Amino acid sequence: MVRFVSSLLCVFFLAGCSQHYIARPLTRPGEFTPGIEGPACGRDGSIYAVNFTEQGTIGRISPSGKGEVFLKLPADSVGNGIRFDRAGNMYIADYVNHQVFKVAPGTSKPVVFASNSMMNQPNDLAISFGGTLYASDPNWPAKTGQLWKITIDGRTTRLAEKMGTTNGIEVSPDGRTLYVNESAQRKIWSFAIDSDGNLSGKKLFKSFEDHGFDGMRCDVDGNLYVTRYGKGTVVKLSPSGEVLAEIDVLGSKPSNICFGGPDGRTAYVTEVEHTRIVSFRVERPGLAWSRLFNR
Repeated sequence: MVRFVSSLLCVFFLAGCSQHYIARPLTRPGEFTPGIEGPACGRDGSIYAVNFTEQGTIGRISPSGKGEVFLKLPADSVGNGIRFDRAGNMYIADYVNHQVFKVAPGTSKPVVFASNSMMNQPNDLAISFGGTLYASDPNWPAKTGQLWKITIDGRTTRLAEKMGTTNGIEVSPDGRTLYVNESAQRKIWSFAIDSDGNLSGKKLFKSFEDHGFDGMRCDVDGNLYVTRYGKGTVVKLSPSGEVLAEIDVLGSKPSNICFGGPDGRTAYVTEVEHTRIVSFRVERPGLAWSRLFNR
């Protein structure tokens, strides 16, 4: 009944949305561990996400929902955020061992790309048009966090500290703004990005009174899709912070989101309650998808 009412609200709130914003399961419950996170779409059309069947793996899911283990990280490493650069290299944040792996196109061998013992844990990743990575770095027990820049040659620079529990992170389409959310504090911040990839001008972009945040991604128009962990929704925010839509994702704990499909207009959401991926259609392509395919 709750989901039926939620669907009706979506219809009234998004009049004329047709089949947009209606979530459907892509994978079966239990195929991932409760560590399901970090979805990213590759050039092959697959959806990659961490912890498929067991911790420390990267799963590869076909658009029809068939899954397999793509690779296993070495030793006790466990992945979180995944990003692809324009050349098709995959980057994986290893939150256990304070490092980021790189996987070259056409291979399934992770090599250490960047590492810094001052990191609590590289958690989620964002990537600029030129390939600079940004990593959120929360300290969950202390409810604090940091931000890191990782250059294309793997050098790490701490850009911010003494923040809240930094989690979801994304770069705007014009490359001039970095968005970072704080899960426990329920705030989304924006920073100006300068020509060297450094940050300034921290501003409050949006805050909510209840429920936490997790991952978030932009579409090509700069709208920000944010997973509301604990609420079971993804909220779509305009570049000015206006709530444009809120989508029920069929489980209370969405952990992250990416965009893919043949036209870049399918959103894929990792969801912890049922340890599965769900999908829904949107009007405009995702930013990462458009860059990967040079659209």
